[in-house]
Amino acid sequence: MNIAKIMIPKACTIVLHQDNTVRQGLETMCHNSYTAIPVLDARGVYVGCVTEGDFLRHILAVNSTDKKKLEQTKIGEIMRADFCPAVSIRASFQEVMNLAMEQNFVPVVDDRNALCGIVTRRNLLGAVGRELGRQRELQRV
Repeated sequence: MNIAKIMIPKACTIVLHQDNTVRQGLETMCHNSYTAIPVLDARGVYVGCVTEGDFLRHILAVNSTDKKKLEQTKIGEIMRADFCPAVSIRASFQEVMNLAMEQNFVPVVDDRNALCGIVTRRNLLGAVGRELGRQRELQRV
């Protein structure tokens, strides 16, 4: 199965940039009700993911929720780059499934490591369901 067919394209994906402030990231996360958001550098290269936990750890570290203080730190300073690894646009369906068992979504990148989009668990389950339905129909024939 071609993962590009089930991927949510970058243009339809909420992303943050590593130069955004913690305040901007929190506002984006709250507004969209997400628990994790992909993070890109200035060239659109996927650098990791920022999570609710990253924000909470930062707030505890600075001991403040003051908006002015939250504007002093960039997303790139609080995120864990090794969290939520990406797959190549040419990755197998099995590779995407394996990662999706460990994370809410799977970022998909091209050969330059630029974000192409994400594959959510919902997309994966829908694709598996459709495939199982097709196989059942073939068995009936």
